[in-house]
Amino acid sequence: MGEPLKVVVWSTGTIGRHAIAGIDAHPALELAGVWVSNPAKDGKDVGELAELGRELGILATTDRDALVALKPDCIVHTAMADDRVFECIQDLFGFIEAGINVTSSGPVLLQWPEKILPPEMLERLAEAGRRTGASLHVNGIDPGFANDVLPLALTSLSQRIDEVRVMEIADYSTYYQPVVMGDMFGFGRPMDYKPFLWEPGILTMAWGSVVRQIAAGLDIVLDEPLTEYVDQRPADFDTDSVSGDVKAGTRGAVRFELRGQVDGVDRVVLEHVTRTHPDQVPEWPQPAEGGGGYRVVITGEPFMQCDLTHHGEHGDHNVSGMITTAQRIVNAVPAVVAAPGGLVTALDLPLITGRGLVSTT
Repeated sequence: MGEPLKVVVWSTGTIGRHAIAGIDAHPALELAGVWVSNPAKDGKDVGELAELGRELGILATTDRDALVALKPDCIVHTAMADDRVFECIQDLFGFIEAGINVTSSGPVLLQWPEKILPPEMLERLAEAGRRTGASLHVNGIDPGFANDVLPLALTSLSQRIDEVRVMEIADYSTYYQPVVMGDMFGFGRPMDYKPFLWEPGILTMAWGSVVRQIAAGLDIVLDEPLTEYVDQRPADFDTDSVSGDVKAGTRGAVRFELRGQVDGVDRVVLEHVTRTHPDQVPEWPQPAEGGGGYRVVITGEPFMQCDLTHHGEHGDHNVSGMITTAQRIVNAVPAVVAAPGGLVTALDLPLITGRGLVSTT
């Protein structure tokens, strides 16, 4: 594999700590540094922060400039982006302008930002890539592998495609992200509370990249704007949640769809079924097994349905969801470093595998 690529991890939160573990285990990568936003973590060994049970000899730092000055081959960016989208975009663009490749878990709109970001921002990124040769790839598992690579690979088996539907079906009660759960989804809040996520156009900004990238992979042009649908239900009973308990009568489940149509007919649909307890709204679609997973349904000839389930050795589907999100962008590092400068989408990358990660024990 040659000399390992030097990698910096940007944050040590729910995804970042798994990225640290993934880089440490990857034979083609070498952890060079870790950025933290919390001063209380500054100077701590990153093995401790990642809960690896051993030290890695690398100390976390709040000094952004010092990490950029290391000139790593790549930054694996996992910082919280949902509530600070444009601040994160400025960070990512700045890394590319400094000549550092980036793989990132967000902001997810950068998965396929056409029709979302203004042309001048897209040109800024393209120009930085041309000038420095650095590349930016934003992905994960959702948006990411479960709704770009997986569904598009399945369509290679199709004779006729009537509709491609990509779904996340999950119980979020063990998902620790209070801002997302409370402020953005509105779980545990009164039903008359209006979360920002359900305002018109926000779903398109957040997940439109998924629908448009699948459409691009199928070479179809969607009607604009995309169609948004949201169904919100109160909890039938009190539920414990790591992000804040949900009382009966407060918002307990949400089902939403983002529909990409051609001449008024649904052709590419993203659907999320999100519960705060497995028994909430039982008539809605259920995961194939366990507390959550992903489903791809291709209606046409032939009809196909593929369910992707996952769970961690020491946790549930929400823990393994963070692992898969981290590993997708960790394992993509060599391909992104080798890619031409600028934005790199899932359609631009070669096949990404777990090369070098097969157990030897």
